[in-house]
Amino acid sequence: MQPEKNSTDYISYNMTKADIVTKISEKLGIEKGDIQATVEAFMEEVKTSLESGDNVYLRGFGSFIIKTRAEKTGRNISKNTTIKIPAHNIPAFKPAKVFVEGVKSNVNVK
Repeated sequence: MQPEKNSTDYISYNMTKADIVTKISEKLGIEKGDIQATVEAFMEEVKTSLESGDNVYLRGFGSFIIKTRAEKTGRNISKNTTIKIPAHNIPAFKPAKVFVEGVKSNVNVK
C-alpha cells in the first residue's frame, strides 16, 4: 500500500492492484501469479462487458454501469470560443447500499 500524508497529519493508505493480489494470496494461500491472473481476468471481463453495452451487477458490492452524458456547451478558454460537447457514454461504479453503509459507519470523516 502506498502511504499518503494528508492535511490532518496522519497517514492513510491507497491500495493498489498489487496490494489486492498480495492480500488475497495471503488470505487464501494461493500463489500470487494465480491471483494476479484472476484479478486481471475479472477487470478485463468487466471492461469488455461495459464496452459491449452491458452493465455488471455484483450483489452486495455494487454495479459497474454505463452513464450517458447529455450534449452540452463548453468553452475553449484559450481561443475564447464556445464548443459543443456531444452526448457520450462513460463507465461508472455505483456501490451497493450495504457497501455505502459499511464505509459510512467504519471510516472516520477526515
